Amino acid sequence: MSPFANAVYYPSWKVYKGKPPSSLNIRVATHAFYAFVRVNENGTLRLLDDFGDLRKQVDGEQGCLAAFAKMKRENPHLKTLVSIGGGSGSAEFPAMAANPAARERFAREARNFCDKYEFDGVDIDWEHPTQCDEGENYVKLVWDVRRTLPAPAYLVSTALPVGQYCLKHVDLRTAGALLDFLNLMAYDFTGAWTDVCGHQAQLLAPQENTCSTLRKSGAAGVDYLLANGFPREKILLGVPAYAKYFPQASGPGHSFHSAGEMEYSDMPESWILDAHIDHHAATASHVDLEGGKVSSRSKPGFFGEIPPSQPRNSVMWVARLTNRCARGAVQGVRIPTRKRETARDRSRPLEIAGVDSDRIASSAPERARSS
Repeated sequence: MSPFANAVYYPSWKVYKGKPPSSLNIRVATHAFYAFVRVNENGTLRLLDDFGDLRKQVDGEQGCLAAFAKMKRENPHLKTLVSIGGGSGSAEFPAMAANPAARERFAREARNFCDKYEFDGVDIDWEHPTQCDEGENYVKLVWDVRRTLPAPAYLVSTALPVGQYCLKHVDLRTAGALLDFLNLMAYDFTGAWTDVCGHQAQLLAPQENTCSTLRKSGAAGVDYLLANGFPREKILLGVPAYAKYFPQASGPGHSFHSAGEMEYSDMPESWILDAHIDHHAATASHVDLEGGKVSSRSKPGFFGEIPPSQPRNSVMWVARLTNRCARGAVQGVRIPTRKRETARDRSRPLEIAGVDSDRIASSAPERARSS
């Protein structure tokens, strides 16, 4: 069996666009994420769409969750995780994670959800802990989830950005010991919220002098994780499979009027054929002078140019399909292959090398306190 994992995020609202779980090419996937389930401040979970998740006829089953479980049963090699939170579903995380009782309730509900709907684990998609106390509580949340969903019976993953505005508040060494893998969100570097337009994702920062907005990179995020004790083999580098466009802009670093996203399949052919490729940064862009737009996307074939210091075996492809479609991802990471347990031991104690459980339970991580 290959030591690599290739995963896909499945946005549950795709059932309304004629793309049920059975439409996934599971033959090339080893992991599938069901996105998303929401969380309440008291730690309980709530469905994103009761009708779609539980009652709509999908793949001959009642509800998308049942169809997802059917897909898993028909593909015994497949590991499935439920992704909780998301970009528009993370507002409740800070209050929930700050409350010990709510954290424990969240962990129990996550486990019960996995058992009920036949998931192998949970993906914590808190976007994002950006304060010292949030970073502390994030690690406590991961600890409570890992304690309640022990390895190897369950998988626990998370998604974090490349920016130190978040990572500096997290005890990455401890998180790395607890998690099975981390989805490093090396994309969305620019958008409607930035002061200038630019590449929304790049492996390396551009060689020319540019403003700080344009100097974010996937490599910088990976380097920061490694320098702070996160295991190399657990890092998945996010690579977008969707483009950003900036109307009324004349090139990277210029001002623009609003911004948008589109699937690669919707891009005009000229934007692809005439794209300017930055081989150093491993990214591409196109200026449509007639249409008055700048588009930015990742560079095809970039993987062969990853510097030797970066984890070549760990890559995450992300396709965000905004209001017309949905968010998805294909990922690859070298992780240990685990035998599925049919009976999950609820009494197994959590003992992880290098993790001080008393410190997690009673105090802030040292990195968070010193930030």
